[in-house]
Amino acid sequence: MDFRVTNLNTPFYNTLHNVFDLTDETPPNNNLSVPTQTYMRDAKAMVATAADIKEYPNSYVFVINMPWLKKGDIKVQVEDENVILISGERKREEEKDGLKFLIMERRVSKFRRKFVLPENTNTDDVFAVCQDGVLSVTVQKLPPPQPKKPKTIEVKVA
Repeated sequence: MDFRVTNLNTPFYNTLHNVFDLTDETPPNNNLSVPTQTYMRDAKAMVATAADIKEYPNSYVFVINMPWLKKGDIKVQVEDENVILISGERKREEEKDGLKFLIMERRVSKFRRKFVLPENTNTDDVFAVCQDGVLSVTVQKLPPPQPKKPKTIEVKVA
């Protein structure tokens, strides 16, 4: 089995994660050779999202921790018939009814992971469950192809 992961935990991405901490207040850079804020946020979101992939006899299961996220904050999509995209966002709580945040250490953040699925997956049979802050996305396998039986050809007399 060969899963091609589009975002590995490499030194390059670790550096992006640690060095570039862009916020909405970061002034835009007009230099076209410098990555945009959106690109940097997406790259950072891909690095920060760890996933486990399990293989069972009839399915593959992708497991990602999703603390503090609600069902509406998570999106699971199948693209191009063989790519699964798991994304979401933890949004800032609104200050209301006299509530003031004294310290806010939990980050407002996005996450995004893409996985190229093996050929034996059934992308019409995918389901996702989020329980106790852990998202499990199950993709069923296709049944193995049946071997072709020999075909007997009738021999005719000319």
